[in-house]
Amino acid sequence: MAVKIRLARRGRKKLALYDVVVADARSPRDGKFIEKIGTYNPATVPASIVLDDTKAFDWLMKGAQPSDTVRAMLSYRGVMLKRHLQIGVGKGAITQEVADSKLAEWLKAKESKIQSKIEGLSSAKQSAAKARKEAETKVKEARAEAIRKKAEAAAAVPAAEATPEGEAPAEAEATEPQA
Repeated sequence: MAVKIRLARRGRKKLALYDVVVADARSPRDGKFIEKIGTYNPATVPASIVLDDTKAFDWLMKGAQPSDTVRAMLSYRGVMLKRHLQIGVGKGAITQEVADSKLAEWLKAKESKIQSKIEGLSSAKQSAAKARKEAETKVKEARAEAIRKKAEAAAAVPAAEATPEGEAPAEAEATEPQA
C-alpha cells in the first residue's frame, strides 16, 4: 500500500483551510485518511502551518511520500533536513550529536529569519497606516482651506456689491440737488 502525506481541503467556498493527512494514495483527496498530522491556512500572512513534526518525521522514515506542497511545508519546518541527517546517521556518515547540533543550528537561524519577516511585515503595515493618515490629513487641510477661501470670497463679494450700490445712489443724490 502506497502511503502519501498530502493536503485535504476543508473550509468554506473561497476560504480554504487544509488538513495535513497521511492517506492511502488511492483514496480521494477529501476522503478516508490514516492520520491527521497538522493543519495549513494559506489565507494568513505569513501562511500558518501547525504540524506535529515528530509524527511527520516518523511517517517519512516509514516511507510515506509527501506531495509537492507538503514537501515544501516539511522543508520549511525542518523535517526534511532532520530526515536527511537521520539517514546520514544510519549510514554512519555522521554521529547523532553532530546531526542534532546541525538541526538545532538550522532551526535557530530559521526561527530568527521568520521572526524578522513577521516584524518587517508589521512595521510595513504600521508605516502604511501612518502614510494613509498623513494623506488624509493633507486632504482634510486642503478641503478646510478651500472652504475658508470660499467663505472669504463670499464675504468679499457682498461687501463689494454693497459699496458700489451704496455709492452710486449717494452720488446720484449729490448730483440731483445741484441740478
